[in-house]
Amino acid sequence: MQPLAERMRPTTLDQYVGQQHLVGEGAVIRRMINQRRISSFILWGPPGVGKTTLANIIAKTLEVPFFTLSAVTSGVKDVRDVIEKAKATHFFNTGNPILFIDEIHRFSKSQQDSLLGAVEQGTITLIGATTENPSFEVIRPLLSRCQVYVLQSLGKDDLLGLLHRVLSTDTVLKERQIELKETDAILRYSGGDARKLLNIIELVAESNSGSIVITDELVTRCLQQNPLAYDKDGEMHYDLISAFIKSIRGSNPDAAIYYLARMIEGGEEPEFIARRLVISASEDIGLANPNALLLANAAFDAVHKLGWPEGRIPLAEATVYLATSPKSNSAYMAINEALQYVQQTGNLPVPLHLRNAPTKLMEELGYAQGYKYAHNYEGHFVKQQFLPDEAEGQQFWVAQDNPQEAKIKERMNHLWGK
Repeated sequence: MQPLAERMRPTTLDQYVGQQHLVGEGAVIRRMINQRRISSFILWGPPGVGKTTLANIIAKTLEVPFFTLSAVTSGVKDVRDVIEKAKATHFFNTGNPILFIDEIHRFSKSQQDSLLGAVEQGTITLIGATTENPSFEVIRPLLSRCQVYVLQSLGKDDLLGLLHRVLSTDTVLKERQIELKETDAILRYSGGDARKLLNIIELVAESNSGSIVITDELVTRCLQQNPLAYDKDGEMHYDLISAFIKSIRGSNPDAAIYYLARMIEGGEEPEFIARRLVISASEDIGLANPNALLLANAAFDAVHKLGWPEGRIPLAEATVYLATSPKSNSAYMAINEALQYVQQTGNLPVPLHLRNAPTKLMEELGYAQGYKYAHNYEGHFVKQQFLPDEAEGQQFWVAQDNPQEAKIKERMNHLWGK
């Protein structure tokens, strides 16, 4: 007999649970399905929220060939073989074959490179699924050819709706006398994961004969684990890393070390922790202590070289260092301000004197003329215009109140004047 999760797997969008921002009326993926024109995209979200199911629904609804690969077991040869099969099924009167790649973040650069041509030429429509940030794990050329859609952990109402539907419609469970008396434990253990919810229901049903009254105590006893146990694939994974980063940002080394210990004890991937330390060093400490980024990067390298259990030591060192460092998000705020300005103003022309002049025609047009080479001047500085005319006078970086940036601010005021 099929597991409950397979028996209850949705086959249409109307049966699909959650992600209404993507599949609800008028939402982007539903529009693509209705228009029968699917572009390549990557689904990013925690486990058990419907990434694989959504890909299957799309392929079934559009009635196009559907190929799947798992990044855990597939190599470059497997990718090329699937692309050749897709070419053989691609006819003028049918839509593009869909290639679904689960855990695409585990693909190496060469494996991802092997997809580029087929995606660009329209041989396949790629749907990737990942639990990790695609910005870090997917190569830029492939990422630029795909939209990224974020899936969210299922909310309480979504899970309760699924729970009631399972008990009333599943061919096996609806024959049992099952009363749903309490739901707190089952929702807590599920952690926003529909598959985990279904597995828990199935375990409870199989562990008890006859009629069943589902209570929090029964669920906890069946699972035989601490309700607060860490789950690196569920919602607590995100809660703990959030508390970890916020403790560093809040300059509380004891709390930061505590959450680090929780993640280590729970089996969290060390590279995931190290990567977040690098982000924190840039976003939260920044120019107040530029050495923080160097130390966080060194911890990342050390974890790769040492592995467990010794890798916990450089992670702890970096955690305490970052938590006790002065804080500044001035660089983070500056790039956000600049990006917003660029989005509003578009491609403003670069001043002529800053442009490169590799040809005679460009020289005649005034490219590079009037540029002042800073090293030819006292103090290696000379005033001149660097921003486009329309942006002249704009300020994106603002020094914050810490000793390091106070020195930078003083120097900038000395060079440029207030």
